[in-house]
Amino acid sequence: MREIVVSNKFNNKKISDILYNNFNGLTKNTLYKAFRKKDIRINGEKINQDTVIHSGDVLTIYIIDDLLFKEINLEKIYEDKNILVINKPCNIEVVGNNSLTSFLEEEYSSIYPCHRLDRNTMGLVLFAKNEESLNILLKKFKDKEIEKHYLAKVYGVPVKTSQTLTAYLFKDNKKSLVYISDIPKKGYVKIITSYTLLEKNIKENYSILDVELHTGKTHQIRAHLAHIGFPIIGDGKYGINEINKKFKCQTQELYSYILKFNFKTDAGILNYLNNVTIKNKYLFK
Repeated sequence: MREIVVSNKFNNKKISDILYNNFNGLTKNTLYKAFRKKDIRINGEKINQDTVIHSGDVLTIYIIDDLLFKEINLEKIYEDKNILVINKPCNIEVVGNNSLTSFLEEEYSSIYPCHRLDRNTMGLVLFAKNEESLNILLKKFKDKEIEKHYLAKVYGVPVKTSQTLTAYLFKDNKKSLVYISDIPKKGYVKIITSYTLLEKNIKENYSILDVELHTGKTHQIRAHLAHIGFPIIGDGKYGINEINKKFKCQTQELYSYILKFNFKTDAGILNYLNNVTIKNKYLFK
């Protein structure tokens, strides 16, 4: 039995949000069974999967630890005295309880994530091993001097083989969703996403895209590609359930695979990284 006190971060969120954040081994199947058996309670009361939680609520979870936690084998793609690049697996947050960062903190006395990936997005995550490197890298990300490229397997084949897309994004924190508009609206922020067609399969009607983020907003790639008619296969939020079932894919086919350091200004102790590209191969199913 485990207990969790709900923090402000999860106020007015669905109960599944805090459970997935705290337990890296928890699967949808295990969670649904627990709800059916009434093995999850709030303040002693039995609840269902749609229950909204609030700050101060006490969650009681009657699920064995073997189903809540899984051993994480972290693959190090690149490391030197200042930075570390990890190949993040699926179903784990970059920060928070039982996160990529918390696992690394068991090995490193100082480790700082420089950016984030969605829980179900796999691939390269850059960490700083000291505060000086962290401050430099955060500024370089802000100044667009570090490129991030993703591989996305999408349903459909774009007519244009390469395109830079501009739109506007609104984040609904209560629903944990974002919405895309082609025109400016109140509360929406500008986003820019580029894609290049790498592979296409006309028979199965899917494509592999290289996607570059010029702005880094929540769910930007997933929502933006879905908005233009090319949802990521396996995406449960912005994708198409029938398509996901057709491809037998339960997690989004989105992978962070390239980091490029294109410094235009002095990078101090990290100047040696200028013009360096860190790339990791990934093969879709």
